[in-house]
Amino acid sequence: MGKSYNVGAEFSLRGALLERPGLMHVYTGNGKGKTTAAFGLAIRAWGHGGRACIVQFMKCGENYGEVKAVKRLPGIVLRQFGREGFVIKGKHSQEDMELARKALAFSAEALYSGEYDLVVMDEVCVALDFGLVEISEVLKAIDSRSQRTEVVLTGINAPKEIIERADLVTEMRMVKHPYESGVSAREMIEY
Repeated sequence: MGKSYNVGAEFSLRGALLERPGLMHVYTGNGKGKTTAAFGLAIRAWGHGGRACIVQFMKCGENYGEVKAVKRLPGIVLRQFGREGFVIKGKHSQEDMELARKALAFSAEALYSGEYDLVVMDEVCVALDFGLVEISEVLKAIDSRSQRTEVVLTGINAPKEIIERADLVTEMRMVKHPYESGVSAREMIEY
């Protein structure tokens, strides 16, 4: 026999959750799993009837398994602002800066709107580290968010100002990775 759910209680619970203030999370470090954790939290919010917005600052394309998955879930909005290929620190283009600024503007609007229970700013810490966006502008967007909107920032090298402002910081630290022994990125695992 399957478990039965009281739909009315579920909506009451969501109403109670909407009254709580939104916190700020940071997933950083040189280890694998920052984006995966953020997407997982978005799916968790969606599972409870919440709305999530994921803004990807440095990625584009549909070859990622997590992108394919969330595009099937109504209630999760995904916007990608990266370009094809990798951006190398110190060798970014004007286009990279413009795309990152557009991602930040879209994030600020999503945060402020009150339309989302969760906004993920994926790889925003990389955009900061590469000098594509200014820390003051990122903090301004976060500070102007709707009181109940939870925000997640991901990416390697999260700046001290972001870490100090955050309510929750998780550092993914690489101890060992198959790349070190020559294993290439694998579909379903690394992307």
